[in-house]
Amino acid sequence: MIDPILPTYNRVNLVFERGEGAWLFTKDGERYLDFTAGIAVNVLGHAHPHLVAALTEQAGKLWHLSNLFRIEGAERLSRRLVEATFADTMFFTNSGAEALECAIKMARKYQYVSGHPERNRIITFEGAFHGRTLATIAAGGNAKYLEGFGPALPGFDQVPFGDLDAVKAAIGPETAAILVEPVQGEGGVRAAPWAFLRALRALADEHGLLLVLDEVQCGVGRTGKLFAHEWAGITPDVMAVAKGIGGGFPVGACLATEEAAKGMTAGTHGSTYGGNPLAMSVANAVLDIVLQDGFLENVRATSGRLRQRLAELKDRHPAIIGEIRGEGLLLGVRTLVPNGEMVDAMRAEGMLGVGAAENVVRLLPPLNIGEAEIDAAFTRLDAACGRLEKGLRADTQKGAAA
Repeated sequence: MIDPILPTYNRVNLVFERGEGAWLFTKDGERYLDFTAGIAVNVLGHAHPHLVAALTEQAGKLWHLSNLFRIEGAERLSRRLVEATFADTMFFTNSGAEALECAIKMARKYQYVSGHPERNRIITFEGAFHGRTLATIAAGGNAKYLEGFGPALPGFDQVPFGDLDAVKAAIGPETAAILVEPVQGEGGVRAAPWAFLRALRALADEHGLLLVLDEVQCGVGRTGKLFAHEWAGITPDVMAVAKGIGGGFPVGACLATEEAAKGMTAGTHGSTYGGNPLAMSVANAVLDIVLQDGFLENVRATSGRLRQRLAELKDRHPAIIGEIRGEGLLLGVRTLVPNGEMVDAMRAEGMLGVGAAENVVRLLPPLNIGEAEIDAAFTRLDAACGRLEKGLRADTQKGAAA
């Protein structure tokens, strides 16, 4: 008999009752260090007092209006993001996939209104993850996500990640844009070299293309800058964000320059819930914290300390840990055992992580963790590696006995 919840997830048999900062608690009182953060969503941890207060206050006023009317919180958030980023305008959504859908439509419409209706193809990259809609799974190109859903939506040309010559070869008379994640999360915590991003910007300018960035996972302070592309010293034409911008509340946005957005006039796109008062209250509260003086500097310092401890673990457990990768607090541990076994061993030691491609375990803690959480992570990861080493020794002994 099918479960009342559609069985599209392999859920861990854990039920959490509450959270506090970087910690989650079950009804039985078990405590887990959360380095998953809702898959890079809870940038300020669980039940942050400022976010709770903002949501609670708004809940007593207005929940939903639709975009038939002005929404003060949305207007305030858009002004703040315009001031803090490259963007001149934005469209609010409920998720990253919706933000990417808007970005794809915007890129095609831009070329259409610019007199190039034939330009409707977008260059994307192997290993990318842009969401689960028909358009975004086609953009990502992962066969696992495409299987069984009929012909893939046309209009996407995939090339190897980081291969500039392949990008140049893929540009043709029908190319509209280049879509890339500055750091691939699902794809194995693979950071694009900053020089590669600069080269993509130059190619887009040379050929009249839009450069579209997917910063759904790597944005909102995750890499130690407000957005990851800032490390490369470039600006995109369009950028999709979500996850961290809501700190746990479903919020997304498609940011754009005035030029890139020129085709998105009244009636060309819409969302019933996008930019609703509850979401906007929380997103503004997130910005209150993330834009504070010193916050991003602290993320960078914390990342340095955590990476140092992870490097120590790699030296202590060379049979388990092969590589530490990533940027800021979007970090990956490439394991020499199946990454699912590492995630299970971490959970047995009271710590939560999430797998990715290339046999990587993602570590995505809240951005405001401190020394105590880093020490706790080291202790739990050390114990998890010890568990796995015992398993390896046991397997070796069984092999020798056979």
